[in-house]
Order: sequence, then structure tokens, then C-alpha cells
Amino acid sequence: MRHAMTLAAKAEGMGEIPVGAVLVLGDQIVGEGWNRSITSHDACAHAEIMAIRAAGEHLQNYRLLDTVLYVTLEPCCMCAGALIHSRVKRVVYGATDLKTGAAGSVFNILQDERHNHRIALQAGVLAEACSAQLSAFFKRRRAEQKAAKVHQSSHSEP
Repeated sequence: MRHAMTLAAKAEGMGEIPVGAVLVLGDQIVGEGWNRSITSHDACAHAEIMAIRAAGEHLQNYRLLDTVLYVTLEPCCMCAGALIHSRVKRVVYGATDLKTGAAGSVFNILQDERHNHRIALQAGVLAEACSAQLSAFFKRRRAEQKAAKVHQSSHSEP
């Protein structure tokens, strides 16, 4: 999870929402990713999707059997669907997403009995640190947006 947090910091450095993900097979990292939706102009470029894509390339297989995903924020519906389709075995996440979480908070898509594949879950690993990383980002972003608005209004003509 600490490596996922490092990847989240990389995303933040690029102006992205700081979410990082690492896919592991045994003791080997087979894929990693961080949010790139803003810089890539791609709504699907979430950390989990980027890690799945990297792992598929690395393993030369879209089925990521026996892999474990470590991600700093609870996956959304889109990412949960991709995790199911890629047959990830287990998801370990840090911070809960009370707005769009699909691994137990708002929905539990990963363990829905109607799916042909269900994923084991472990929630709350380094939750405080992951949550603090996200909170600090959004606090800073709100302050920057407020400062830009004040600057813009002070430089506009009467």
C-alpha cells in the first residue's frame, strides 16, 4: 500500500487526483498505475485501470488470475467491473469512497453474488494516511481555486 501511496503522490504532482494502484502476483509487481484522467483527457484512466492495462501487457493475458490489487481509494463502479472481468483475486484498499465506492461503501459490486466472479476484499489498510493524502490535495485545490477567483475578480474591469 505504501508503494500505491507513492504512485498517488506521482499523480498529484501531475495535477491529478492522488490515487495509486499496484497489482501483485505472488511477491512480484506486475502492474502499477496512478490517476491520469485529466492529463490524458480520458475518463477511464483511473489508477486501477492503468494498473490492469500494465499487468495485462506484462503477463500477456487480460485475465489476471491470482493477482492482488492494492489501491489507495476504494474502486468505483467502472474499476470494479474491470477488476471482475480481469479476474483479480483480491482487492485491498485504503480510504473509503462514500460518494462513488463500489467495494462496500455505496455499492458492493466486487462481491455481488449475481456475478460469475467475486473478489475478496480488505478495506481500511493505511486508511488514515490514504484519506489524509486525498484530503490535503482537495483542500489545497479549493484554496488555489479560491485564490484564482479572487485574483480574477481583482483584475477585471469595473
